[in-house]
Amino acid sequence: NKISEDINQHPEIKAKLNVVFVEDYCVTLAEKLMPASEISEQISLAGKEASGTGNMKFMINGAVTFGTMDGANVEICDSVGNDNIFIFGMTTKEVDELWSKGYNSTYYYNNNMELRKIIDRLKKGFAGKSFENIANYLLTSNGIADQYMCLADFESYMDAHERMDKVYTEMEKFQPYID
Repeated sequence: NKISEDINQHPEIKAKLNVVFVEDYCVTLAEKLMPASEISEQISLAGKEASGTGNMKFMINGAVTFGTMDGANVEICDSVGNDNIFIFGMTTKEVDELWSKGYNSTYYYNNNMELRKIIDRLKKGFAGKSFENIANYLLTSNGIADQYMCLADFESYMDAHERMDKVYTEMEKFQPYID
């Protein structure tokens, strides 16, 4: 809600972005939203299998999948091929290897200025509300900081998103993805 408020307070951003919250989401509403979607972002840490039937419903209604190699994305990738899906992030094996080496989220914070700006902005907040609790979860959480390795996958996410954006802006290239 606070990000939506912040966007509404900045006309230059609102002209390009709008955040909408759908109340009373149900199957009937999903039947209208899913066919209208062109891109389905399915993001989870490989091995956590957070994407599933909803993702498949988007896909069979023509949406291109953007996500990690996890859950339904694995099956979709096998069906449509690597050229028809936008995959980012670590594999399950790479996640396991990074855990065994000792994952340290602050390494990514300290070595990626764009990521640092984003996390620092969370501390500052939006529309007068700080999200320092999220920044702390990512960097200094009691227990394990950033247990879903969001920071480790960030650079790969941004690269894949840039590739997808480039294809999307050239509709003649994007069209085969959604046909």
